[in-house]
Formats: sequence, structure tokens, C-alpha cells
Amino acid sequence: MQTVEDGDGARYLLLKRSGSSSLVRDPETGEERYVETGDLSSVEGTSALETAANEVDESIRRLLGAVHDDRTLGLLLVLDARGPLAVRDLLGFDSLCESDFHGTVAELRAAGLVEEREVAGERGYGTTRLAEAALSSLRGE
Repeated sequence: MQTVEDGDGARYLLLKRSGSSSLVRDPETGEERYVETGDLSSVEGTSALETAANEVDESIRRLLGAVHDDRTLGLLLVLDARGPLAVRDLLGFDSLCESDFHGTVAELRAAGLVEEREVAGERGYGTTRLAEAALSSLRGE
């Protein structure tokens, strides 16, 4: 399997190549179809597995990449349901030390899932629209 693109720049997973036509799958929709082999070119430097991951919504992929344990997922869920919340309040939810808390929040911020907010004059955090979309999807909403 490899990543290919057509003349319009649309990317596909190449499933089967033959002389005149090739079977490709659209990684965003999962649709498989045959296209002219001559209309396709290989995409260098892009893993077929990374392309295959595009079938999953970007918000879910970001969440999966940033959430490494239940505590981090719980933090996102609390912020989504009750946030934004001040740092002082967030530290009171768990036995997570301040250093670990800030490390976790830094990872979530880097992933675009959490953003800094002012809460009652204090520094706090809330979820981004990307995180809200991912969590809503995970909840089946």
C-alpha cells in the first residue's frame, strides 16, 4: 500500500495497481474505486499508514495523540463539562502535583485541545472547539 495523488492533488491509498487502472481508497471517506493508473503519482515522504489515519476525524486523531492515560482524559472531560476552570480549582480535583499538572496541560495545549483562559481574575484553562468536537464524538453525541 502507498500514498498516491491524482492530477487535482487529491490523495488516496493505492490498493492495487494494474496497467490501465488502479484500485484506490479515499482515506477520508473509505470509498474504493478504480482510476486511470496514468492519472496517479506517488507521494514521497508520506506514510501510507498516516494517510490511512485520515479516515478518522482530525479532532479524534489529535485527542488520541495527546491523551496517554485516564487522568488526562478525565481532565479534558472535566474541563469540557464544567470549564473553563481556574488552575487552583483544577489542582483540587486530584492528587496530581503541580509540576505534573502543568506538564499535562502543556501537552494538551500543544495539541490544540486546551487553551488558557481567565477565570474570575485567575489563570485557568478551557477546552478548544477541537477538543469539544472530539469529546462529543467519543460520547456518541
